[in-house]
Amino acid sequence: MYNITDYSKERAKELNVIIKPSKKKNKKIDVFSKDNEYITSIGDDRYKDYPTYTKEKGKKYADERRRLYKIRHNKDRKITGSTGFYADKILW
Repeated sequence: MYNITDYSKERAKELNVIIKPSKKKNKKIDVFSKDNEYITSIGDDRYKDYPTYTKEKGKKYADERRRLYKIRHNKDRKITGSTGFYADKILW
């Protein structure tokens, strides 16, 4: 099970959503509205994210991984409310 970082908690708070560890296979986080309605599941637990890279390899390395992630997911991360949007805003 993925341990939600303080970084992700803060980002979720800024988006006005609630995050909980996911109950879905290979997912990190489930995103809910303030009314506790399920929105989506984000993050594949087989891959790392910005806070994990920062902790394990340092900020410089994490920043490069973030840059590459944003290039790779450029289309879906810009669609407000999509899974890619929440993954980008909460995990990266």
